[in-house]
Amino acid sequence: MNIRKSHREDGDRVLEIWRNAVLATHDFLSQKDYAEIASEVRDFLPAAPLLLAVDENDWPLGFMLLDDSHMEALFVDPAHHGKGVGRGLVEYALSLSPFLTTDVNEQNEQASAFYLHLGFIKTGRSELDGQGRPYPLLHLQCRPQRSI
Repeated sequence: MNIRKSHREDGDRVLEIWRNAVLATHDFLSQKDYAEIASEVRDFLPAAPLLLAVDENDWPLGFMLLDDSHMEALFVDPAHHGKGVGRGLVEYALSLSPFLTTDVNEQNEQASAFYLHLGFIKTGRSELDGQGRPYPLLHLQCRPQRSI
């Protein structure tokens, strides 16, 4: 697995990864909210400065969006869950910023467990997501003294 910056032509695949991952892990979203979020994501994601985890054929398996030391997004195609793709992306982010923070939907227990397993700790909680929807967020930070 390699990590590289995304290109405009990765847009369709990135959207596919996002959709597949959300459908597999975000069953708590209402249909209305999913449709609104999907529309926002279609407008934003293809041109976003993403880091992609790609296979030996340069096929994207997952992606993340970093904003300095904050991981805004991490999504892995469910076909590649449990194969080290997410861990590889987090390790890469930690090599850039050992005090990495992120937010995760509280209802996304699979993602919460993933981050806690990698050594993140809960530093706070918000009742609403970043767009004001009723999906609580857990605020997490990696403990820099622990290697993953």
